[in-house]
This record gives sequence, C-alpha cells and structure tokens, in this order.
Amino acid sequence: MIKDGVAGRIGRMAGNNGPERVLVAASFVNRVGNGLFNAASALYFTLVVGLPAAQVGAALTIAGLIGLCAGIPGGHLADRRGARVIMMLALVVQAASMASLVLVESWTALTVIATVDQIAAAVGGAAWGALVVRVGGERPAVFRAKLRTFVNLGVVLGTLGAGLALAADTRGAYVALILGNAASFALCAALLLLLPRYPVLAAPPRQRRWIAFADRPFLVFTALYGAMGLQYPVVSLLLPIWISEHTESPRWTVAALFAVNSAFCVLMQTRIGSRIETPYDGGRAFRTAGLLFLVSCPMMALAAYAPVWAAAGLVLAAIFVHSLGEVWESSACFALGFGLAPDHAQGQYQGVLGLGFSAGQALAPAILTTVVLGLGTAGWLLLALFFAALGAVGPSLARWGMRTRPRPHVAVEAAS
Repeated sequence: MIKDGVAGRIGRMAGNNGPERVLVAASFVNRVGNGLFNAASALYFTLVVGLPAAQVGAALTIAGLIGLCAGIPGGHLADRRGARVIMMLALVVQAASMASLVLVESWTALTVIATVDQIAAAVGGAAWGALVVRVGGERPAVFRAKLRTFVNLGVVLGTLGAGLALAADTRGAYVALILGNAASFALCAALLLLLPRYPVLAAPPRQRRWIAFADRPFLVFTALYGAMGLQYPVVSLLLPIWISEHTESPRWTVAALFAVNSAFCVLMQTRIGSRIETPYDGGRAFRTAGLLFLVSCPMMALAAYAPVWAAAGLVLAAIFVHSLGEVWESSACFALGFGLAPDHAQGQYQGVLGLGFSAGQALAPAILTTVVLGLGTAGWLLLALFFAALGAVGPSLARWGMRTRPRPHVAVEAAS
C-alpha cells in the first residue's frame, strides 16, 4: 500500500500520461550526465590533458559564440521536420562529440569538438522547447514546471557523482565522468523513440519564414528574459565571491547556499509553476520575481556588515528568498515563452528565446564582477532595483503580446 502510494505520487509528479513521463525520464537522464560533466570538465582539461586555463577558456568561448547562431535555424528545422527527430539527431551528435573529448590532446581539437557540441546543444535546445509544447498539450507551462523539477534533481545527483570523481582525482575517474555524460545523451535519444510521431503543424499560407524576428512583443520579452537571467550567476558566481571576500561567514556557507537553492527549486517548482499557465499569469509572476529579487539582493549585501553567525544566517535567508524568486521567474518565462509563440513555430521562437538567454549569460560574469563587486553594497542595491524594474514590465508586456495575437479565449480572459 505504501509502496503503491509512493509510486503513484512519483508517477503523477512526473506527468499525466505516457509521453510526459517519457520526456521527463529522458530529460532527467540527460541532466544527470550534465551534472557529472559540468562540475569537473575544466579540471580535466587543465589537470589531466595539461592545457593552460586560458586556452580552455578561449576554446569554450569560441564554441559557445558559434553555437549561439545555431539555435534559431535549428528550431525552424524542428518546426518543419519534426521536433522529435531533430532533437534525437542533436543528442546523437552530442553523444559522439562528448565521447571524443577523451581523445583531446590539443587546443585545436578541443575547440573543434566543443564547437560541434555547442551547435548540437543549441539545435537540440530549440527542438526540445517545441517538443515540450507537443507533449504538454493544452498545458505546456504546467508540464514544463514538472519537467524542470526533475531536471534540477538530475543536476544535483550528477553533481554529487562528480564529487566522488573529484575526490579520487585520477584520469580514469575524469574519463568516466565524460563517458557517463556521453552515455546520457545516447540514452536520452533512445528514450525519445518511445514518444509518438507528432505530425508537423502547417504554417499559414504566405506567412514569412522568420516570423519571430517581426514579433516585437516577443523580442522585447526575449531581451527581458536575457536580462533577468543575471539572477542565475548571482548564486553561482557573485555570492560565493562576496561571501569569501566581504563577509566573515564560514566557507561551508557556499556549499549550503547551493544545497538550499537546488532543494528549494526542486520542491517548489511544480507547486508554483502549476498555477502560472497563461501569458497574463506569466506577466504577473515576472513582476513578483522582480520584487523578490529586490528583497534578496540587499540581504546578501548586508551580510558583509553582520557578525559571523548572523552573516551565515542572513545569507541562507537571502538565498531562500532568491530561490523563491527564481521559481517565479522561471514559471513566468515558461508561460510567456510558450504562450506568445504560435504552435506551428514553437521551435523558431524557442531558438530566439535561447539566443537571448545565452547572450545574457555570456555577459553576466563581466557585469556582475565589475559593476556589482566594483561598487560593493551600492552595486547590490543597483542590481536589486534593476531586477525590480525588469519585473515591473511583465504585466504590460503580457497585455501587449496578447493584443497582437487574438485567440478565441483571449477576449473572455481579458474581460474577466
């Protein structure tokens, strides 16, 4: 009885039908592999292969910049040829390129293989967004919230596995991480074979090919999404540096904040995300996220002026509020990103959205380390106001976006 109850609850969390559970399982497996690799990749290339850190950084930067250009055409290809097929092809390419990394002995080889991997990742990311819409059916944002819960859990488990390899600190352990990630791509592709073959949705006649570039509300949302994405490196980059250089908090606080952030997002994503479905909901949720960041950033700054244990408590409380804002922000972006995109062009729109987010993440380290850390407490306050201002645009953006794409249910919702 208890086992059946637990199994049934996990099944409901993972999805309402077979295709949803398949995509959840595939994404979970893939993200476990990502967690294995991401935590130790830089150390492998510098300590095991023997490449200078500057060369590793340059290779990954070049690969990332080239990969940015592949998401939009890849998404369009997914719209016209089928998201499931394109995503499977991208996963196979990533499996091969990841496995090839164990053969890398030069900067040139690393750059070429990493570039192939990033191109496939961008194409697969856009196709994955389109596939989520098809699998999620009438409520893609709710399904995406469930999906992200298991994605976060997969990354956490993969990172724990990477920690064991880092403790061993042998070439064999690092190679096992890389091949484990390659296997996760292959297994993910195999699992997608269990999904139905969704028919391609025909585009309206005489419609321009690259419609996303003419969609001004969506382009504005893409810019806001990329800018609000600065909140992710706040936890992974900015706060650890701030703790170590400006507070008396013990070093374990850095590990604790990652644990709190990951655990809270896993526990709350579905509960909050399931209530944010329409673009109107998304606009309001975007505003709520900005207000939560308005609270969390000053709390992080104040930790520099508190006694040691008070500083640790303040940081953990701040990360709790910040994690709540992250859940609201991601849920808002699911609702707006899927809701503003036409069904027949979801891949193209998700490619545009991915480009905006990736561009923001590329600029984030320079902005956060120079502006925020350079200004100290004043920088944190400016960052808080920046997030709040971005969030405040959410409701009006949602109304503008929905006015430009009338649907049968829009008039009823607007009137209510």
